[in-house]
Amino acid sequence: MSFMKLITACAMACAAATAAPLATAAESAAAAQPAAKAITAKKPASKKAKAAKAAGAAGAVGAAAAVSESSLAEHKATSYACELGNKITIYSNADDSNSIVMRWKNRLHRLTREATSTGAQRFENKIAGLIWIGIPAKGMLLDSKVNRQLANECKTSDQALGL
Repeated sequence: MSFMKLITACAMACAAATAAPLATAAESAAAAQPAAKAITAKKPASKKAKAAKAAGAAGAVGAAAAVSESSLAEHKATSYACELGNKITIYSNADDSNSIVMRWKNRLHRLTREATSTGAQRFENKIAGLIWIGIPAKGMLLDSKVNRQLANECKTSDQALGL
């Protein structure tokens, strides 16, 4: 029986020896937990957050360069119906053929003419990244910042009828 008491005593001592450091480690981990949260709160912004912030800043600058509704009274309005239900209205002034004003998604953007070798009408707003390309058959709106089409197959009512 004394041998069994010796094994039991050794087992209890080993259990106590391993449990004490684990309890101390758990307490120190709990104390370090708020510090870890503070460190994670200070990590740098992700690429998506930076891109969204830059887009917001560019949008604010583009809004500052936007045109007011009252200044469009002397402009000729041309409405375009595009695929996927998009609508664009282009306001042009006979006195100024080097710029147009475009209504896209309830915002007004001023676009200036860019020279082309093909004869297509190309207007661009470099701040907002909008490019309007007009050819006799249709018009197309592009976003140069994300390199994609915003609206394609944009046609006036005359173009849609084939006139």
